[in-house]
Amino acid sequence: MEAAAKPAPAAKGRGRRGTRASGDDRERAILETAERLLEERPLSEISVDDLAKGAGISRPTFYFYFPSKDAVVLTIIDRLVAAAAGSREEALATLAQGDPQAGLRRALEDLYGAFRARRAVTLAAAELRMTNPEARDLWAQVMEGWVTDTTAVIEAERARGAAPPGEPARNVATALVQMNERVQYASFAGESPALDQDRVLDVLVEIWLRAIYGSAAHT
Repeated sequence: MEAAAKPAPAAKGRGRRGTRASGDDRERAILETAERLLEERPLSEISVDDLAKGAGISRPTFYFYFPSKDAVVLTIIDRLVAAAAGSREEALATLAQGDPQAGLRRALEDLYGAFRARRAVTLAAAELRMTNPEARDLWAQVMEGWVTDTTAVIEAERARGAAPPGEPARNVATALVQMNERVQYASFAGESPALDQDRVLDVLVEIWLRAIYGSAAHT
C-alpha cells in the first residue's frame, strides 16, 4: 500500500553529525523554523541565515547540524514519510481480513493526511526535486517503496481470488502511485483543474478499488 513507504533513514545522515540525538533542541528549532518560513514564502526565498536566525543560532552553528537548507527540507520529508507509514501493518491486516475498502482507505488516508498537514513542505520538496539530485533520488526511492508494496498487495489479492487478473500488478501499482502524487500535488498547489482537498481521498479510494478489484463497492 502507498502508506508502506521504505525511505532511507536519512534524517540523521543529512547533518554532519550522524550520531547526534534526533531530539536535539537546536536541530528541532531549525526544522520548525523551516516549516514556519515555508508557510510564508517559497524555499528559493529562504536563506541559511533566515533558518539560523529563526532557530536562535549562528550561521556556523547551523552548519554543525545541516550542510545546507536543502538538507533541512529533505530531513523533514524523510520523517514525514516515515511517520505516514506508521499504520502500514494495520492497513494490511484489514485487507487480509477481507475488507479492502477499509484497508485501502486507511493506507491512503494516513499518507494523504500527513502530506496535507505539511502542505508547504510538500510543495517545497517538489520544487527542490527540480534542482537537487539528492532530492530526486530520495523521492525515487520513496516512490519505489510505495510501488513495490502496492504490487505485493495486488498480487496477494489476485492470488486469493479477491481481485481479478489483468495488467501486470507492477504496472497497475505504478500508475496508481503516480496518479496519487499528481492529484495530491495539484490540489495542494491550487492548480486548475484540481480536486477539492476535502474530496481527494474519496476519489482516490474509489479509483484504487476499481483498478484493483473492478468495483468501488468491493468488500
